[in-house]
Amino acid sequence: MTPRAAVSLLFLVNGFVLANWLTRIPDVARALHLGSGQVGTALLGMAVGALSAFPLTGGLITRFGSARVTVGFAAVYALSLPALALAPSLPWLLVALALFGFGNGGMDVAMNAQGVEVERWMRRPIMNALHGFFSLGGLVGAATGGAVASAAVPVPWHFVAVAGAALVGVAGARGRLRPDEATAAGRGGAPVFTLPARALWGLGAVGVCAAIGEGAIGDWSALYLRGSLGTGPGLAALGYAAFSVTMLIGRFAGDSLVARFGPAAVVRAGGALAAVGLAAGLAVPLPALALVGFAAVGLGLAVVIPLVYAAAGAHPTIPRGVAVAGVATIGYSGFLVGPPLLGWLADLASLRVALLLVAALSGLIVVLPRVDP
Repeated sequence: MTPRAAVSLLFLVNGFVLANWLTRIPDVARALHLGSGQVGTALLGMAVGALSAFPLTGGLITRFGSARVTVGFAAVYALSLPALALAPSLPWLLVALALFGFGNGGMDVAMNAQGVEVERWMRRPIMNALHGFFSLGGLVGAATGGAVASAAVPVPWHFVAVAGAALVGVAGARGRLRPDEATAAGRGGAPVFTLPARALWGLGAVGVCAAIGEGAIGDWSALYLRGSLGTGPGLAALGYAAFSVTMLIGRFAGDSLVARFGPAAVVRAGGALAAVGLAAGLAVPLPALALVGFAAVGLGLAVVIPLVYAAAGAHPTIPRGVAVAGVATIGYSGFLVGPPLLGWLADLASLRVALLLVAALSGLIVVLPRVDP
């Protein structure tokens, strides 16, 4: 197994585990008799866990290298999955989700830092394809989780099997990752806890715009199609499907585009495509146009976050792990502030207006600082 295959496997595992959890949320909620508000509270624990991992991970990578840190956080991520099914009450589920989010957040930063290391070693762009494997893992995990849920397999057994498969994948990749040994200064004196440096704020802003856009289609596309345009549930589900498929295509095609045109041009073109496509799709209240708009967002934003990570990891003065953790911390705020912001705007005006804000933020990517390693 080559280093590229090894890190690709880790991205696949990350998406696979997450999707299996997402498909069984209704079953976990039903077992604990949780309402929608309580589920939201529990999911907040996952976000808090991830945010707490980001500033720690950069310092750990500087001290121990991204390969070792990725494997460590991946083990936490996989082993905490069964705890989500075994939690006897909401408080324990909150704790389990915080641990799960901590493992996921740390693995996210570390495997992206490892991806940058492999990319620099290969001397050609691979970050988009790596994120494509995450998307592929999510699709496979969603299909697996849906099939297992339909077969009424108990959640604990399901999650134990997924955790076991994930650990096998991590073990297979472990010895094939690229070493990026910490400097002597890093081993002895680098801080373990680091906050985003000011030099990363511009890249982080690009990540925030993309994160809000990605999260918005997942959160609101079905609601817009069904609630605002009056489609049936089957057609409403196609909104996120169109977004997911075009994002997968965009990520696997993105590296060849970067090699030909450069990352800055590709990111700006992607932002423009997402902005114009979504605005056009919302201009006339027709389901077919809306689906085209959601697909344009997936294709346009597919390359943005991977290239933000790549640019951060290539920063000339900030250690790679610290830089990737910094933009992850800033960018993740988009996933946190996006849902309440768009929900508030939808209540104040309409969901169509809220989604037009996503188009505007995608357009903002075009004029924000260059994403260029």
